[in-house]
Amino acid sequence: MSGGEGRPADGRRARGDKRRAEIIEATLAVVTRDGAAGVTHRTVARQAGITTSLSTYYFAALDDLLVAALSSVADTYTARIRQIIDEPGDKLRGLAELIVESGGPGRERAQAERELSTLAARRPALAPVARQWREDVAELAATLTDDPEAIAALVAASDGLCTAILIDNVPADTDYVERVLSQALGAPARHKHHDENRAIHRNRT
Repeated sequence: MSGGEGRPADGRRARGDKRRAEIIEATLAVVTRDGAAGVTHRTVARQAGITTSLSTYYFAALDDLLVAALSSVADTYTARIRQIIDEPGDKLRGLAELIVESGGPGRERAQAERELSTLAARRPALAPVARQWREDVAELAATLTDDPEAIAALVAASDGLCTAILIDNVPADTDYVERVLSQALGAPARHKHHDENRAIHRNRT
């Protein structure tokens, strides 16, 4: 009896989840086409082929809609970086390959992520999700070094490379991206080692 009562509710929940996903995908399509400034309940509803009232039913405030759209992309990146961290293999190479995707098959979603993340400067509700990429890269970097400056450098380099690839609008070279990431990760460590050698030399003299 209880199973029979549960099925209609489960069906409604599934339909609701499907509708939410469709609205989020429509939002990302609007961002890709018109930029983040083009996102309104009306433009998203038109893109999704639904009424504006249905859009506002699922996402009452525009910030709710923008956060959901950014989260859908950010969560995908988090899953990919988590996979790189957890699985065996060259983690820096894995990060380079993920960054390079932003100039190829993942370009549209990477562009939407950049658009919405930049909007976080004006819409604070987006800020926690906008920080997710940087926090994920920092977590990956922490598996390679315990130097806070090296971790910060890798995060900054990853951010800059993603932006440059989108601006240049040309396929990126994975080997080049990996070399830049390696330089960012390694340079602070070399400085630290050099400082230690100088300290040893001073103690000897």
